[in-house]
Amino acid sequence: MKILITTDWYKSAVNGVVTSVRNLETGLRQLGHDVKILTLSETHFSYVNQNTTYIGSVKAEKIYPCARVKIPLKSRLIENIIKWKPDIIHSQCEFSTFSLARKISDITGAPIIHTYHTIYEDYTHYFSPSIRLGRRAVRLFTRYIARHTDCMIAPTEKVESILKKYKCKIPVEVVPSGVDFDVIVSNKNNAERQDFRRSIGIPDGKKVILYSGRLAEEKNLDEIIGFLGRNKPDNAVFLIVGDGPYREEIEKKIEEFGLKDITIMTGMVSYSEMKNYYCAGDVFVSASQSETQGLTYIEALANGLVLLCKKDECLDNVLQDGINGYAYTNESQFSERLDRLLTEDISDMQVKAAEFAKQKFSIKTFAEHIEDVYYLILRQRVSDSISA
Repeated sequence: MKILITTDWYKSAVNGVVTSVRNLETGLRQLGHDVKILTLSETHFSYVNQNTTYIGSVKAEKIYPCARVKIPLKSRLIENIIKWKPDIIHSQCEFSTFSLARKISDITGAPIIHTYHTIYEDYTHYFSPSIRLGRRAVRLFTRYIARHTDCMIAPTEKVESILKKYKCKIPVEVVPSGVDFDVIVSNKNNAERQDFRRSIGIPDGKKVILYSGRLAEEKNLDEIIGFLGRNKPDNAVFLIVGDGPYREEIEKKIEEFGLKDITIMTGMVSYSEMKNYYCAGDVFVSASQSETQGLTYIEALANGLVLLCKKDECLDNVLQDGINGYAYTNESQFSERLDRLLTEDISDMQVKAAEFAKQKFSIKTFAEHIEDVYYLILRQRVSDSISA
């Protein structure tokens, strides 16, 4: 099958959309499909590199940090994709490349499948002075996207419920994104792990509380910092891996709550290096409720980290309470469970964490489920044409 994946974000960025796209691309190729990527260039120049077409773009950071939008073009590169004639177009972003997906679909007749990666209601502070108006705009915009697709992929039941709430009148299939364990899981032995920990300033004998992800307001890292500040662990280091528009505020909060002496901030880390930081950790923490799935949770589990995360629907089929981690709903729960994870033997939980992630979230399983959706939509197209 010829599959075109369209995405505004690709390999130069580090976020969940990029990880999902890369893993889907790998999995589909392993299943024998012919896959091409259509994405945005980091300059105003358009070009092709192997199976990826990059369309010229400009920065649009007033809309969202690191965002880009395509420049107007009449490109032979798009014409070449049209001549290639994809069987399926799988859109991953709602903006610049979605309009290109529609254009290619209109000409070739290829159905569009769209994965809804982002709960935009949680991002209204980037584009709207009014939360109420921003949320209304999100609902209308999502219905617009739905009207121009044949099917939507929801990474979790949480997202499926949101799309139903928005009254999107198209099929919605729940397919969790997979993880490339060969790339994200460390194979360091204990001595190598200790050497790496020392290299980034972690004292011997300390447990490591790890957060990885964008430093953005919607990630709610302030809550974790407040909890740790009021219940400061004396046997642990707080390791923050990532960067983003909220970094300065995070640094102020760390200072305010007296955590500077136990906190290490690495800044942005390449995806290929992330496995070393997961390997350095013991407990993975998150207070975000803006995730559609949260691939960092699964990546942490796959590396044997135990989760301590704020209760959220996206964790329903990921966090097994008391088995591979704990959910919390308030500060006392967070503190009590963190203390337990830092002082008790959690080796059995760590083993179960890794086994669970590798069993349920492989690239192969992910790609096969997506492939099933493709065939379902193509069969429906044939059925509809016969009925007509």
